[in-house]
Amino acid sequence: MNKIVIYHNPRCSKSREALGILEENNCEIEIREYLKRSPTKKELKELLAKLGCKAFDIVRKKEPLFIKNFLNKKFSEQEWIQILFEHPILIERPIIIDGYKAVIGRPPELVIDLLKRKKK
Repeated sequence: MNKIVIYHNPRCSKSREALGILEENNCEIEIREYLKRSPTKKELKELLAKLGCKAFDIVRKKEPLFIKNFLNKKFSEQEWIQILFEHPILIERPIIIDGYKAVIGRPPELVIDLLKRKKK
């Protein structure tokens, strides 16, 4: 059984809720507190591939840092990856990774859907 990785912020209620779902389902969990150790650019690219989205899609658009520094500005995909690497607070949370699949756990029910697909 693969470990499920969660990009987690313990201060975030949705992140804590997603972690609780994983624990209730007896998952083997690797917790990545991404604010303490930012994912590398390579890890971000792999994460985006598993999510099937672009870097801008996982940006927290209500985050004050985004509003102050990045709102209404255009950046390339590589520039957004660099921005997320430098400012991990901008990464949406929680992100749950199961092997080759990943979901943003908002709403937390998406975590349940990922676990159901795992059992099939």
